[in-house]
Amino acid sequence: MTTLVKHLGRSDYLPVWEAMKQFTNTRNADTPDELWLLEHPPVFTLGQAGKPEHILDAGDIPVVKSDRGGQVTYHGPGQLTGYCLFDLKRLGLGPRAFVELIEDTLVDVLVEMDIPAAANRNAHGVYVGQKKIASLGLRIRKGCSYHGFALNVDMDLAPFARINPCGYAGLQMTQLHDFLRKETPSVAAVGDMIAKALQYNLQARLTP
Repeated sequence: MTTLVKHLGRSDYLPVWEAMKQFTNTRNADTPDELWLLEHPPVFTLGQAGKPEHILDAGDIPVVKSDRGGQVTYHGPGQLTGYCLFDLKRLGLGPRAFVELIEDTLVDVLVEMDIPAAANRNAHGVYVGQKKIASLGLRIRKGCSYHGFALNVDMDLAPFARINPCGYAGLQMTQLHDFLRKETPSVAAVGDMIAKALQYNLQARLTP
């Protein structure tokens, strides 16, 4: 079944979160999977088990307590956020396998751009050296996923210094822009590359 890809542009976090929950609660066995690609205005989000002490100085940036996995992260303009609304039961994928599929997809796209990225299976996410370039956090409900990944493309990384990213004190963040000698692609263009790679990797995994 083909994944529907939707570009939502720049959208506030709370309405999109509500829409994800609504989609997941009302979908059925025949509902196509969807990938929502967007940017958020500045916001810190805490995962379900997120510890408030990992927010060092929120300042004027709002904090939202979310229902995804993981600790605290930052979303802002210039970052590609991808929300993965997939029926994992139908795909025959467990949560860990799906997270690793997303990580591998992000790595594939970055390596294609000559960025030496790698997935960290212990501290989930995608890294270039010791610096983190993409974060993941999912929620599984009724065998279906929502929330997803955030890939730093060309953004102001300064707000990450106001938190312990993903619960790790001193973790350095990086972005595509720091590694590309030529012009950095737009967030939407990077989203299209990831959507294509994710569809390819899903088909490869599901084809005997």
